[in-house]
Amino acid sequence: MSEDIIRSAVSATEDGFLTLVRRSYGIKPLIAAMGSCCLVGVVWKGTLYIANLGDSRAVIGSVGRSNKIIAEQLTKEHNASKEEVRRELRSLHPEDSQIVVMKQGTWRIKGIIQVSRSIGDAYLKRPEFSFDPSFPRFHLPEPIRRPVLTAEPSICSRVLKPNDKFIIFASDGLWEHLTNQEAAEIVHNNPRIGIARRLLKAALNEAARKREMRYKDLQKIGKGIRRFFHDDITVVVVFIDHELRGKNVTVPDLSIKGFIDTVGPSNFRNLRGLE
Repeated sequence: MSEDIIRSAVSATEDGFLTLVRRSYGIKPLIAAMGSCCLVGVVWKGTLYIANLGDSRAVIGSVGRSNKIIAEQLTKEHNASKEEVRRELRSLHPEDSQIVVMKQGTWRIKGIIQVSRSIGDAYLKRPEFSFDPSFPRFHLPEPIRRPVLTAEPSICSRVLKPNDKFIIFASDGLWEHLTNQEAAEIVHNNPRIGIARRLLKAALNEAARKREMRYKDLQKIGKGIRRFFHDDITVVVVFIDHELRGKNVTVPDLSIKGFIDTVGPSNFRNLRGLE
């Protein structure tokens, strides 16, 4: 395992999705506007490798003095709200005065998207996937001449230490409402079972509080409207059990496949056990 191997895996994922776009674009043009952030974590022989595209975040929790948990952010976010990202984009596109613009109080690339790196979003990477004015949300006044977004990940690695206890992987929807330290303390001070759901509910409670409403009232809001109250949230927590290293421990395979729910509103009933 190495950073180059992870970089190649991300590149292969991007190439595979763009191949799908080419095959489907003629009958389903909006596939060229589909994209995703990407956050990858691999532990190999005591070393943690993290790769990131977009504004998801990985945070490691380590025990310090007096058994207090210390949160450390491992990823760098590729979001136009960051000054360094805007500088990077302007240096890469000096001829384009509209490469990043403020729109509705938010910095956006070409006035459309906040993240500068992603899987997909082919219309901002390949001129042949540009949209005409019949798709006003994704139409650009002038077709791009070269990629505006990139699928080049930021990658870091570190040797895990005995005091490293867990890693939180989450989309930006969680971090809009919880700080790194708040999230780490929730994980550290609660049982492992259901901990990702606990983080999710903590973020949703905070989203409700900011709107001066109750969590139960937030649950009643329809899917389309609720996007104005909080972003989508995905959370995975990985615990690091150092004492199991070198032991012949059988761990069941786990695979979770996501899907797009386009039928009904999101369902929070699976959080009842935490009420």
